[in-house]
Amino acid sequence: MTNIPETGRTSRVQIRLIMIQVLVLSMFITLGGRLWYLQIRNGQEYYDEAKSNHVQRVVQPAVRGAVLDARGVPLADNETRLVVSASRTALMKMKDRGKGVMTRLADVLDMTPKQVMEKVRLCDSETPAPCWNGSPYQPIPITLEATTQQALQLRERPEEFPGITAEPTAVRRYPAPGGARTAQVLGYLSPVTDEEIQKAKDTDSPHLRSDQVGRSGIERTYDRQLRGKAQVTSYEVDNLGRVMHQTQSDPGVAGSTLVTSIDARVQSVAEYELQQAMKTVRNETDKITGRKYEADSGAVVVMEAKTGRVVAMASQPDYDPNSWVGGISAKDYASLTSQKSNYPLLNRAIQGQAPAGSIFKVVSASAAVRAGYAFDDKYNCSASYSMGNRSFANFESKGHGPITLAEALKFSCNTVFYALGHKEWQRDGGLKPKKDAHDWFYRTAREFGLGSETGIDLPNEVTGRIPDRQWKKNFWAANKDSWCKQGKKGGTYVEQIAYESCLEGNQLKAFDSINFAIGQGDVLVTPIQMATAYSAISNGGTLFNPTVGKAVISPDGKHIEMIKPQAHGRLPIDAQTIANLDKGLRMVVEPGGTAAWRFGGWPLDKIPMRAKTGTAQVYGKQTTSWLATYTDDFTIVMTISQGGTGSGASGPAVRNIYNAIYGLDMAGKQDVKKALLLGPETKLPRIRPDGSIDSPEIRPYVPPSPEELAPPALAGPPAARPAWHD
Repeated sequence: MTNIPETGRTSRVQIRLIMIQVLVLSMFITLGGRLWYLQIRNGQEYYDEAKSNHVQRVVQPAVRGAVLDARGVPLADNETRLVVSASRTALMKMKDRGKGVMTRLADVLDMTPKQVMEKVRLCDSETPAPCWNGSPYQPIPITLEATTQQALQLRERPEEFPGITAEPTAVRRYPAPGGARTAQVLGYLSPVTDEEIQKAKDTDSPHLRSDQVGRSGIERTYDRQLRGKAQVTSYEVDNLGRVMHQTQSDPGVAGSTLVTSIDARVQSVAEYELQQAMKTVRNETDKITGRKYEADSGAVVVMEAKTGRVVAMASQPDYDPNSWVGGISAKDYASLTSQKSNYPLLNRAIQGQAPAGSIFKVVSASAAVRAGYAFDDKYNCSASYSMGNRSFANFESKGHGPITLAEALKFSCNTVFYALGHKEWQRDGGLKPKKDAHDWFYRTAREFGLGSETGIDLPNEVTGRIPDRQWKKNFWAANKDSWCKQGKKGGTYVEQIAYESCLEGNQLKAFDSINFAIGQGDVLVTPIQMATAYSAISNGGTLFNPTVGKAVISPDGKHIEMIKPQAHGRLPIDAQTIANLDKGLRMVVEPGGTAAWRFGGWPLDKIPMRAKTGTAQVYGKQTTSWLATYTDDFTIVMTISQGGTGSGASGPAVRNIYNAIYGLDMAGKQDVKKALLLGPETKLPRIRPDGSIDSPEIRPYVPPSPEELAPPALAGPPAARPAWHD
């Protein structure tokens, strides 16, 4: 074995160590150079490329929950359609701002380029409909009715239609079962706005850009429950849009089902009868003006008297809520928002305000009792009531002599209530009110729920107006400058009124209280307020919050949240006064009453009927017709603007609605099989194990024929139309 000197072995080790050090150093130099190249030399380039690898969220909107009537009939649901949508963001990035793509798209969809471009333009204060009022970053539907052939053309040529999608989508539908549109009750949807997205960002129910939200009606009130939760899947994609991997997935949840108290069958009858009543009265002549009644609008409310649940609610003019689906056309939008069409979007059952006329007299009779006047005492029903040099006449100037308050309701005697209202004004101090003035008539009206919201679960309810002393002061303060500027002593009638209002418009005068006692003057009420008040008389005094929603059912059908009736107060009268009012209102439909000629043959012994007619005078217009009625089960209030008298215009329609509900003919004979409702419904629709609803069929309402409307000979002749009637 060769022996290597120790010095030689050491030098070799040193050389190897030096070589390793050089190698490591060179590797560090190479790595440092590469890092310099990546971070300094080409750092911005790689930073830009890294930025282009981003997260893309794919949103699958939740299927909106259905809205059902009380038996499970769909009032609003969804149907699958082929929807063609455009990404406005993608179109605006193109050199021609997407004009070429939209032109080609218009050709495929059999539309004009202008129509397509109008769909994707954004709404603002100067842009007329059609336009897009949702978020500019979400897909904008161009058509909801694409054919299979059109969708295939778009899918087969994606390079010609960048930013355009065609896919099956659940679209809102309002089927109008049995012809019942239920338009103003249901409301409509439109896309969520950026402002709404920001506002709801930090809440437990944030909006996504793909959301459609309720804009009116129960679609708005119960939007959160109906909307559900969209499925959101997040993907990381590169700058070419290629999916690198999925990062997150939030499962979606379908919207809940809303069961309402609306009965589609009764709703169909109510809508038809209201519309028919308006058509009929337009052929009659106003005796005061000598021209045909205009009957330009109206409303009817059918309510469960013991719960406040709304069985039917119709408003005229109405509209088709399907016109809003997928974006409303310019023509339809103009029609819905124009004075010429008399604003069909208004729900006149909760937003229509008018003087109450004689249906207000239940309030005045109650106020009189609270002020110390006995219900069964005699009060003079003269042909007119005089105050100074002014005279206030009875309707058609008919007097009945000394009568009770019950009879005053029966004959709708104005002068009895004129006198009571005037006396109470004097007792309270007149023009110089006492500090402890009772103001029984005004207080009672407010405690009947007038002048405030009823609490119905529909948006934009109005309060009406009770013109008490404080209201007079507030109104004068707001208008005195204008009155003082316009007024002129001894000038024209308008100038003289303005002059007097400037000086004394803050005073509650005698004629204010006299007119108030019969629901005239500055009084304004809504049909829902009067329906609530009359229901309270029927049920013993409870003022319920009217409700349309009855229950919310989870998507799987396992959880049911009942919407229970809630009360917001009681009538300010005792049980005896309620019984006396009930007696007086029953006399209205008995022989001699103002509504008797409309309820001839009604089976009063089996189904007690109470009613109050009203004919309200409106400055500059024809009289407004009112009819408020109730049985032990239901309350029906109808009004027709510029429709004439209460029983004359509204009477036949209200009678026909009751006949349909109870299965009655004009002779009072009942066929239980034909009855729509024999009493308030308490059960929910049948829910299947999979969460679906058993939905019964509903046929369109067939109105009674003229022969059916004519009482048979055995029933005797119909009650004659009185010479005077409200």
